[in-house]
Amino acid sequence: MSRKIMKVWKSKPTIEGAGVHLKRGFGYNQVPQLDPFLLLDDFHSDVPAHYLAGFPWHPHRGIETITYVLHGTVEHGDSMGNKGIISPGDVQWMTAGSGIVHQEMPKGGRDKLLWGFQLWANLPARDKMMDPRYRGLTNKEIPEKRLSSGAKVKVICGTVEGVTGPVQDIVTDPEYIDVSLPAGVTFIHPVAGDHTAFVYVIDGKAFFDEERNPYAHEVIGDNYFDFKRDCLFGPESLIQYERRGDEIRIKAEDSPVRFLLVSGRPIGEPVAWYGPIVMNTQEELQKAFEEFEKGTFIKHRG
Repeated sequence: MSRKIMKVWKSKPTIEGAGVHLKRGFGYNQVPQLDPFLLLDDFHSDVPAHYLAGFPWHPHRGIETITYVLHGTVEHGDSMGNKGIISPGDVQWMTAGSGIVHQEMPKGGRDKLLWGFQLWANLPARDKMMDPRYRGLTNKEIPEKRLSSGAKVKVICGTVEGVTGPVQDIVTDPEYIDVSLPAGVTFIHPVAGDHTAFVYVIDGKAFFDEERNPYAHEVIGDNYFDFKRDCLFGPESLIQYERRGDEIRIKAEDSPVRFLLVSGRPIGEPVAWYGPIVMNTQEELQKAFEEFEKGTFIKHRG
């Protein structure tokens, strides 16, 4: 059975780090409806003053942060001794676990354009204090496949028609796929029956379920007096699916479309969240910040 759309909303402008202008696909206000995912940020600008201040040294605990760069570069370093540059097409998959301190400093390309995404995935209580892990994946290490339908997929995590992404052994069994559809092409992808699934549109427009009824799902941020809804969704739209159904069907009509498709197993635990730390209780949050002040936050170094 094909999944239906449950909610749709647009990303919203916000400022994070030391002054980075970005669009937030979802975040604190959507917890726990996108469990196990916590946040999706879309950083997209050709104005250096909007991103060069970056994200100076800061801690994380209890989550995974996944950075995917389309244009420009992001210089990074962390308390385990990892450092380098995330270039176009590259992915940084960082499991903060018991604690990591890192920085991410964006740089535009020759055209000054910076574009990428950061996704936060939660960790269950049993894994929140695991040793931190770092995976730096270059564009060449992430498989791309042209499907018989004409669709092109880049598989960061998960499997599409026999192609498996390089990020594996993640506790919430996530999928993270970059999909490009030519006009007129339908993309059909199986999703585990109990998994949360959403799409974030990068470019173009498409129909994201078979129902095509603009009044069958909730549209967040609608004008109260606007009765002219559409069921074609375009850039910076976040489409959340119902959990019923075992596949997702997306069709590009008159124009091509590119989107991120993400899914994962819900954790179903309490979330205590403040800034870059996500735990299960307020007491655990307090302990994390006390340890950071005392210099005992980092439990593992490379």
